[in-house]
Amino acid sequence: MERDASARRSPAELLPLVYGELRRLAAAYMRGERGSHTLQSTALVHEAYLRLAKHRAAWNGKTHFFAMAAIEMRHVLVDHARARGAGKRGGGVCAITLDEAIAAPEEPVDWIAMDEALTKLSRRNARHAAVAQYRLFAGMTEAEMAEILEVSERTVREDWRFVRAWLRKEMSA
Repeated sequence: MERDASARRSPAELLPLVYGELRRLAAAYMRGERGSHTLQSTALVHEAYLRLAKHRAAWNGKTHFFAMAAIEMRHVLVDHARARGAGKRGGGVCAITLDEAIAAPEEPVDWIAMDEALTKLSRRNARHAAVAQYRLFAGMTEAEMAEILEVSERTVREDWRFVRAWLRKEMSA
């Protein structure tokens, strides 16, 4: 993803710049879903966009907007899993691999458990939670994360090393 030196921009200005990338990301999320899943990748992108537009915030370029859109897609998936799995054991499990460092390939990720782990992490350390979300949900590089978080790439690399181990432990519990 290119660096965007532009001033703060609205979601309506930024969506066309990242729409294709968001669709690819949403398609990857949805690829492992069951065939009867009611949420499609286009709907996932659109729902995330609607949630972002409600914030009435301006974003620091397309990289920042893309990261926030990816995180909103996570929230949409979690809400969908909760609604579907209300009262059912294992209702929040979706067959999708986020990162080999967290889940073994082809092993399903429980969106609700992942959300709970990230919420717990955000209470402990907001920057660590941001690194996890940017890496796992937006696929951002260390340089992109460092720019948004206003820290060095080395700090991001160290944060990710900690986060990866912490999430592995949390998710296996």
